[in-house]
Amino acid sequence: MQRRKFLGLTSITALSLIIGTNKTQAAEALNQALPIPELITPTDINGIKHFDLDIQVAQHEFYAGIMTETYSISSTYLGPTLLLTNGDKVSLNYTNMLPEETTMHGHGMHVPGEMDGTAHQPIAVGSTWSAKYTVNQRACMNWYHPHYMHKTAPHVYQGLAGCIIIEDDESRALDVPQRYGIDDIPLVLQDRFFSADKTSLVYNPSRRQINMGYIGDTFIANGAIEPTFEAEAKELRIRLLNGSNSTMYNLGFTNGKVFKQIATDNAFLESPVSMSKIVLSPGERAEIVVDLTNDMGSALVLKEFNYNKTFLTVNVSKEATDITTTPNHLTTLDAIETPTVQRVFRLGMNRGEFTINGKSMDMMRIDERLKLNEVEEWEIINDMGMNHNFHIHATHFRVISRNGSAAQVRANEKGYKDVVHLAGNERVKFIVKMTDVTADDANPYMFHCHFLEHEDNGMMGQFTVEGNTNTSFFPSIYNLLF
Repeated sequence: MQRRKFLGLTSITALSLIIGTNKTQAAEALNQALPIPELITPTDINGIKHFDLDIQVAQHEFYAGIMTETYSISSTYLGPTLLLTNGDKVSLNYTNMLPEETTMHGHGMHVPGEMDGTAHQPIAVGSTWSAKYTVNQRACMNWYHPHYMHKTAPHVYQGLAGCIIIEDDESRALDVPQRYGIDDIPLVLQDRFFSADKTSLVYNPSRRQINMGYIGDTFIANGAIEPTFEAEAKELRIRLLNGSNSTMYNLGFTNGKVFKQIATDNAFLESPVSMSKIVLSPGERAEIVVDLTNDMGSALVLKEFNYNKTFLTVNVSKEATDITTTPNHLTTLDAIETPTVQRVFRLGMNRGEFTINGKSMDMMRIDERLKLNEVEEWEIINDMGMNHNFHIHATHFRVISRNGSAAQVRANEKGYKDVVHLAGNERVKFIVKMTDVTADDANPYMFHCHFLEHEDNGMMGQFTVEGNTNTSFFPSIYNLLF
């Protein structure tokens, strides 16, 4: 029998159970506890934290007794969680063991252009590429995933994604749940199609599915179908990631229980926002706290309401061993500055390809040139009657208006974000300033729709950032040391 490790949990596979059976028979989802992504320990070499990660072909047990072919990162599906602290010097070393090229992008990370992991930094078969930088941003949860030209969608779909948690002195001092895997859990939400015999993930979008969304009929959380989590009767912090290719998720508990959102993509909100449902577009993150103090013996079902699917059941079955009380004030964000530059980006389509400002993605073309520390206002206009969103690499922004009105900016999107949703024919304005890192023509940053089929089919552009910065010293030091 094969011994396997998935997201920090070790078990014996049930391969012997399927010998001689017909895999085309009806399969039952594996009845299992929520897998918690392994929190791997880096190797410290001369003050640099090394995370060694293998991008590989694997097999994963979604259904009892059936192994499904996947891609993974040092696991059987998805990848481990990387815990970084603001100020850390890190080297994320990705070895490509796939039969094809790929890349690995740090979504939400403030890194130099040559460390961004886009299609300009391909990882050849059998080779290792390292993202080397000094962490310089506030506490948040980001993620890593491929960003290969025209293949981001299928590579993510096969299982290539993982969480990056950044902590700082402020976050560690807050009275919020912070015990990883106990009362602080990452939740990667996705949806997939399986083959009839459940041995493979099916990625074969039609033209309509490319346009309107490749939305699977099976919804999964951390690589499991309708798992359960045994929680203490206290506050539970859930770090939500919409890791789907192109599905809008409308999330909440079936009993209508109110929770508090405490953070958005790139930082804590200034104050918690109470709600009973939260909508996330692909690539967006949100940290929520749900108070289970008075729910001992209850089961709370986290549901996706647009498609009537269950993601997770939380069984409140344990006595609290560490009490937290989320404060009413979490952080202070920088004041929104007055822009000196305005740019407009129109999301559309031309001859079957998605476009931004009438142009489909071209790796040889630089679409915009920014200057370091210059305050800009970007207006994103969705000219189409379908959902899109908009993501910028290596920075964050502050949404200031939706459909021409500051009043339409929701309370839970007033923090630092790097993805913003635009429904059909909507428009959004935000303020952005590049402060830490630069990118040149050889290694530009990207802006794009994070509906992955839209991105792969043209809705992406490139920008450089010019100016003097001292944050690029680490790669040169690294090269001298090794």
